[in-house]
Amino acid sequence: MVKIIAGAKGSGKTARLVDEINQVALTDSNVVCIERGNRLDQLLKHSVRLINVKEYPVEGFDQLLAFVGGICSKDYDLTHIYIDSIAKVAKNDSIEDLSAFLGKLDAFLKDSAITATLVLSSSTEELPDDIKAFIEE
Repeated sequence: MVKIIAGAKGSGKTARLVDEINQVALTDSNVVCIERGNRLDQLLKHSVRLINVKEYPVEGFDQLLAFVGGICSKDYDLTHIYIDSIAKVAKNDSIEDLSAFLGKLDAFLKDSAITATLVLSSSTEELPDDIKAFIEE
């Protein structure tokens, strides 16, 4: 399953993400959070595996999908993947490319127990319907 937390800059998306990750981390879950940089390292529970994508040669949505696939293959018991600021992590702010990525990611996770939650800095009114379908209210 794929979910999106969307909203304009400064609307509290990251705070919502941190709260959700820390709530999930309290359960018997295996959680991975992908970000660009280290801004969340002091905010998340120690059981969350935090990945700074700057340390890896990931550029574009296709490479990010392959990166997520590699994470899933290593962690057989993975339950949640969080990606903070998806456009920054993928180094791509194209809505069309994001739409294609979401379709591929959803198809990849379809038969698994993994939930992927992405943070998108964009007003929901500006997004196409195929992306809106993933938005979590």
